[in-house]
Amino acid sequence: MKNNKKATVLFIITVFILMLTGCSGGPVGETLDNYPYEPDTPAPSAHEGTFSSDHGTMTFTGDEQTIVIDFDKELAGLTELPEGEQQGTYVFLSGDLPPHGSFPVRYDTAHEMQITIGEKSSVIDVGIAAEDGSTGQVGVGIVTPECIPMLFHVDGRFFDVRFNKN
Repeated sequence: MKNNKKATVLFIITVFILMLTGCSGGPVGETLDNYPYEPDTPAPSAHEGTFSSDHGTMTFTGDEQTIVIDFDKELAGLTELPEGEQQGTYVFLSGDLPPHGSFPVRYDTAHEMQITIGEKSSVIDVGIAAEDGSTGQVGVGIVTPECIPMLFHVDGRFFDVRFNKN
């Protein structure tokens, strides 16, 4: 009985410490629109402007639907979208939630991003890979006003392509 009480107290203390350390909103003095995500709060402002990576760009108009991508051959192959400059639409998605699958959500809670160019549509995980490629993480707070990381899993390894706002 005594060991159960100690284990319970230790568990509660651990959860409390994790909650405190996991909820920082960024550098002191810097404010971002609702970052990290807090339930029942207004959605952050839509992405607007150009986001660049080593494999191309994504330009957002701020209307929460129009996108212009310019992907190199490698990223076009990974996403199964056309290479070069293309205009289309995008939506951030929840990820696969049974029984209905993915549905549109605000970007700070997204697990996926769907980009549609003409007849081609691709659903891409948004997330961050471990440095050694052994794991990848998707989830709340991964997409921010300044960064959209795409996560890929190829040949048993994870890697990400991070699009940072110019």
